[in-house]
Amino acid sequence: MKATTDINPQLVKQLREKTNAGMMDCKRALAEAGGDLEKAETILRSKGIAGASKKASRATREGIVASYIHLQGKVGVLVEVNCETDFVAKNENFRAFVKDITLHVAAAHPLYVSRDDVPGKIIEIERAIYAAQVKDKPATVVNKIVDGKLDKFYSTVCLLEQGFIKNPDQTINDLVKSKIAELGENIVVRRFTRYLVGEPLPAEA
Repeated sequence: MKATTDINPQLVKQLREKTNAGMMDCKRALAEAGGDLEKAETILRSKGIAGASKKASRATREGIVASYIHLQGKVGVLVEVNCETDFVAKNENFRAFVKDITLHVAAAHPLYVSRDDVPGKIIEIERAIYAAQVKDKPATVVNKIVDGKLDKFYSTVCLLEQGFIKNPDQTINDLVKSKIAELGENIVVRRFTRYLVGEPLPAEA
């Protein structure tokens, strides 16, 4: 079996495009399949991971709100995670997953759930900064460099794109997809709030 670090990134990309599975799920499947793309796709389908994205359009009207207090009351987190049924909302595995999300938010301090939530004004400012940093580069590569830097920015401030604190090689989005496959329902991290004692309020910032 190949190690995940030895897997061709192009194969990972092809498998993700075919199955919509998470990057680490694709890497593990390819490693298990010895680099065989078709076998890896079969592995993902047998585990239900490849079909996780098909559940993404399902309504999520159930779920829970979970809290976490850290550093003897210095950091507090509230997170709402939705699922399809009350049955899954009461599932211990689902609740453990939500708890992991609260721990991650406390430790990693994301600012938004996804890149779709980042205000356009913020994106414009970041683009301008990155463009200024590479203004001496050839015009043909500036946009590519800026886009790459912007992707890095998203991976820093967007919850779903951050590496999971318990497994940095797996993004939160990949973790969500794995839980969708495991529990058989659509799961959505809807919103979160993180408080830090003494931090400036928005009007004061």
